[in-house]
Amino acid sequence: MDQAESLRQMASQVRRKARAIAVTSGKGGVGKTSIAVNLAVALSRLGLKVGILDGDLGLANVDIVLGITPEYTLSHVLNGQKSLEEIILPGPMGIAIFAGGSGVYELANLSQWRLQRFVQSIGALDSQFDIILIDTGAGISRNTMGFVTACNEVIVVTTPELTAITDAYGIIKLLVTDNPSVTVRVVVNMVKSEAEAEKILASLQSVVDQFLKTRVSLDLLGYVPHDWVVSRAIQEQCPFVLSYPGSKAAMSVEGMARKLVTGSAPAVPEGIGGILKRMASMARWVRRRG
Repeated sequence: MDQAESLRQMASQVRRKARAIAVTSGKGGVGKTSIAVNLAVALSRLGLKVGILDGDLGLANVDIVLGITPEYTLSHVLNGQKSLEEIILPGPMGIAIFAGGSGVYELANLSQWRLQRFVQSIGALDSQFDIILIDTGAGISRNTMGFVTACNEVIVVTTPELTAITDAYGIIKLLVTDNPSVTVRVVVNMVKSEAEAEKILASLQSVVDQFLKTRVSLDLLGYVPHDWVVSRAIQEQCPFVLSYPGSKAAMSVEGMARKLVTGSAPAVPEGIGGILKRMASMARWVRRRG
């Protein structure tokens, strides 16, 4: 409990808004959502207040991992049909789940006063959290990149597969180009060893250094080894950090959670309200340009 309280104080110190962290990948099938959900639970077990926003339009992936189906989403809040409190779904270990809605670019169609009211309402709610993870879609669609480029902290999930590494570089290139100050952390899933994960990170860093004008230092947040409990936990619709706490996969994710809390963080987190406001501004700019 002393450790949990210490970590909580570190996460909450000198700020009233949550750290909003996007979890993304260059391609599907790399285990991004499973890692996002298990990381959220692991952070909650450390004593932090954690929310997870499904940015993959409709909660389809989080539904698979947790076995929950939302009746209402952020779209209902945008339309004035529901309050934020009414759309929250309770998750394991007290995490709060926000269903993403029909598309983040609907924010661009809101009137200024309605957008401001929405951002203020969600800002008031996210001040209750320490960390909000945004589980984006895979790839470089407009909705995915809207979340990714609006965040100052991004976790990129990849695997040792060549196409996954190539696509991971592609998304890193785009987000660094749009936001040079972004903090990029890498998680390598389905590896044989820590040495393999470090080799993959080194390869990514080498390509980034060679081809990007902006200097960005990639950080290996952690890796998840091949572990049969991961697929079993998805079938059981229960996070493996809870159903198989002694497994290698669970211990790896718990290590990521500790590193995420004790590592560097933005001096002034924007919270999910600030992220959505920035996304709306970018979407409007794209619409005017197009």
